[in-house]
Amino acid sequence: MDVAKALEGNWEFRVEHKDIRIFSSKVPGSDVLGFKGETEFTVPFRKLVSLFHDFASYPRWVHQLAEMQVLEENGELEYVVRQVINTPWPMQKRELLIRTGLQVAEAGAVALTMQGVPDYLPKRPDMHRVRETSGVWVFMPMDGGRVHITFVMHMNPGSDVPASLSNAALFEVPFYSLHKMRALAQEHSYRPAWPSIVDEHFHISEDGYGTH
Repeated sequence: MDVAKALEGNWEFRVEHKDIRIFSSKVPGSDVLGFKGETEFTVPFRKLVSLFHDFASYPRWVHQLAEMQVLEENGELEYVVRQVINTPWPMQKRELLIRTGLQVAEAGAVALTMQGVPDYLPKRPDMHRVRETSGVWVFMPMDGGRVHITFVMHMNPGSDVPASLSNAALFEVPFYSLHKMRALAQEHSYRPAWPSIVDEHFHISEDGYGTH
C-alpha cells in the first residue's frame, strides 16, 4: 500500500480531547467519511512496534473489539487477521478480514498498513462481513522519547447502517483506540515480546528505524 496516498485527504479538524486530535474527510464513492486521529505520547519506539504484534492484547485497546484472530502469517511482516466488532442490538456484529503489513514510511517512521480482504473466508450467517476497509498507522519518533502516532481509516460498516449514523459515531473509534493504546503502552507492567521477525527486515532502536 502507498502510505503517502493512504494519508491523503481534505482533512477537516473536528475535535481535540485529552491531547488526541480527530479529523474527517470525504472519501470518493462513499457516503461514509474517513477519519484521522493524531496524538503524541512518551513510549519506547520498540515497545510500540511490539504492541502492534501482540495480537492477544488487541481487545485491551481496539475500540469495541470482541474477537481477534490471526489467519495467515507469511514471514514478510504481513498478516491476515480477523476482527469482530461489537455493534448495538439488534444489528449483527461486524466481521472484518484485513491484510496488514509493516513497512518503512517517511524518514524515521514505520507504518502499519491495512487493507480489507473480505472474501478471504466464507461468510458466516451470524455476522455481517464488512467489505470496505482500508487504513494505516504511522509511528514517527520525536525528540524526548515521544512518538507521534497517526491513525487513518475508512470503513463502510454495511448498507444496514445509515451513513449518517456511521458518521455520527466517527470519532469514537480513533479516540478510544488511541486513548486506550496510550494507557497500555505506558503501563510499566505491560511488556510485550519483541517480534524477532522484524529484525530480518529492519533495525529498529528505541529511537526509530534503520534499514539493514
